[in-house]
Amino acid sequence: MRDRTSLMEQVQSQMPAKRWAHTVGVMESAVSLAQRYGADPKKAELAAMLHDYCKYWPVERQRSVLAAAGAEEDLLSHDKALWHGPAAAAAIPDETGITDAEVLDAVRWHTSGRVGMSLLDKIVCLADYIEEGRDFPGVNKIRKLAEHSLEQALVAGFDSTISHLLEKGQQIYPLTVQARNSLLQELGSK
Repeated sequence: MRDRTSLMEQVQSQMPAKRWAHTVGVMESAVSLAQRYGADPKKAELAAMLHDYCKYWPVERQRSVLAAAGAEEDLLSHDKALWHGPAAAAAIPDETGITDAEVLDAVRWHTSGRVGMSLLDKIVCLADYIEEGRDFPGVNKIRKLAEHSLEQALVAGFDSTISHLLEKGQQIYPLTVQARNSLLQELGSK
């Protein structure tokens, strides 16, 4: 694996300046959440740094990486905005030498979520929602919830995404609904 500075330069080179500013915000939020909830801050920062690695790649390049990695047709048949996390998780080992499964999973699932999200998955997904540059209806409520419960904040985040997709008449990726339901079950068992 490269040193932190050269890795940051490599990641920054994959995206426009505005997206890099977002990435830095996600890194800061992820470290803060990791410290609050007992996750490894270094892994949280690394996964947050890498979370949008492929976001600005042409969709055909993303499709190619996903196909080579054996992505399910279910993913490829849904909105291309979902592809960059799984594409990044597939490309990062070869491109950066990073092979930590926990980090790669957090990158893979940061947009859709998944059933049984790990602590690091939750932190990176939530940090992506609440970094200080984000401004959408309900973000302040999600930030407030994040002070007390990763799960409640993520449910609110997924609710926001689902509502937005419903308003636009777009498909909802089933895994996001399943992730939300899984979080509700977790909350119910606490």
